[in-house]
Amino acid sequence: MEVDAAKLIGAGLATIPLAGAGVGLGLIFGNFLTGAFRNPSAAAANQPTMLLGFALTEFTGLLGFTISILILLNVF
Repeated sequence: MEVDAAKLIGAGLATIPLAGAGVGLGLIFGNFLTGAFRNPSAAAANQPTMLLGFALTEFTGLLGFTISILILLNVF
């Protein structure tokens, strides 16, 4: 296998966390809205936890994207 082909395959595999981040964000916000509609008085107390989950999930996707770009730019 050529080195360029291996780099492209590795960069493609490194973007898999982007799909997981999309699914995770949908689950986080969907569950938060479900809980907020069931108990509106508790929504404000749960918002910081939701934002922390959002940040960590988004970081996972951005980390995968960054690794993919670094592979394509011959840093590794």
